[in-house]
Amino acid sequence: MSKTAVVIVALSLAFAAVTGTIALTRTVHLGQAATKPRASRGLIAKRTAQLNRFEASLRAELAKKPPAVPKVPPAPAVSPAPAATPASAPLVSSQRVIYRRPAPIVIHKHRPGGEHEGADHGDGGGGGLDD
Repeated sequence: MSKTAVVIVALSLAFAAVTGTIALTRTVHLGQAATKPRASRGLIAKRTAQLNRFEASLRAELAKKPPAVPKVPPAPAVSPAPAATPASAPLVSSQRVIYRRPAPIVIHKHRPGGEHEGADHGDGGGGGLDD
């Protein structure tokens, strides 16, 4: 191995080692930052009290107001339907629908270069008698 190749390999290994060390330290730093609490217990208690008061006010407003029931227009008068004839009778749930798939459509396209193409078919592939 020439000296320049050895230097290039050594520099690339050194660069990889430095890059790996930097990545490792950043990862460890991120893990430590995630475990540290960012808010004090007093701040959390204060915010919880605010949220509890707001929830109580919402429940009080909800208790004051009766639920709104939309008014429904009266249904129009319906005349009795004529007796259904067997031809116009709706389908009964006991009837079954049987689905039969159609026969498959097979399309065969001939492409050259198959197993049977060669010297026997007169394409000049050799193997014939040349007297």
